[in-house]
Amino acid sequence: MAWTQAEVRELKEGRYMIIDEEPCRILSIQTSKPGKHGEAKARIDAVGIFDGSKRSVVFPVKHKVQVPMIGKRTAQIISFTDAEIQLMDLETYETFSMPMQAELKGTLTAGGEVQYLDAMGRRLITRT
Repeated sequence: MAWTQAEVRELKEGRYMIIDEEPCRILSIQTSKPGKHGEAKARIDAVGIFDGSKRSVVFPVKHKVQVPMIGKRTAQIISFTDAEIQLMDLETYETFSMPMQAELKGTLTAGGEVQYLDAMGRRLITRT
């Protein structure tokens, strides 16, 4: 299973949640006071980890949401081209390849180490 559940009131800024099947980092949370006939609600603004698009949702504070299980791992660069990077995880020694991110071109060296996020079967390099 690639996610767990948490109540909206347990979420914090900078943490992660799933919106529209996309893992997102929470940018801000505003909560309203409970109304005459309803409970307090929270407006959550977040940005997608992999697609970078902003999303906003409103939920009651007792609503359960999905929180992705995100692994922050380190890998060694085996080789790279303009289109693809081949990496080896330094814990499991698993080798895998992923598409070259535009902002990484010119900053990589073969044999160097990078940090990457592993969430819901997808990977993203975060630091070189």
